[in-house]
Amino acid sequence: MARPKNQGARREALIEAAGRAISERGIAALRIKDIAAEAGVSAGSVLYYYPELDDLVFEVHSGAVERFLARRHAVTDGLPDPVERLRAAASSGLPADADDAGHRLLYELHGLADRSTAHAALMGSLFARETALYATVLELGVAAGDFSLTEPVADVARNLVTLEDGYGLHIVSRNAAVDRATALRLLLGYARSATGCPRL
Repeated sequence: MARPKNQGARREALIEAAGRAISERGIAALRIKDIAAEAGVSAGSVLYYYPELDDLVFEVHSGAVERFLARRHAVTDGLPDPVERLRAAASSGLPADADDAGHRLLYELHGLADRSTAHAALMGSLFARETALYATVLELGVAAGDFSLTEPVADVARNLVTLEDGYGLHIVSRNAAVDRATALRLLLGYARSATGCPRL
């Protein structure tokens, strides 16, 4: 790793390296020397900036959440047609394949929520913000006359997020019964039923 001139850049480089290490090895097997090797620095350099590994892992989780949400909004927010916007939202929430590094990283880090209030808060925040993304799309569709919801907006939005999370976990876990195409078809099938929109 090239040595950036400021500490902020050095920390960011270590966060990125730790994220790659977690995606490749899993959180349970993560060691300081793995992060150092990924970053091209000594273990001492990692410890200089992050004396506690937990602090570095939290920074990785926080950054992964923000990047994931930013990508989702980037592909949905500019679409004027609510139907296409809902399709894009559903597609953006699923892993590209079993090796999707971003999704693998989030699933690994979400596993920390049961023993860390800080990680649980990040996971809860992501769920709430993804639900809000879907709720906005659904409300726009209702206002445009494209959607006629069979359930409250919040319920449909939560179900969509939960379905994509569940299918996504099976995809990255290499369940042969659930690939991306199948998951997207099933997710949109629920959306079609919940919105009464045949275009989905």
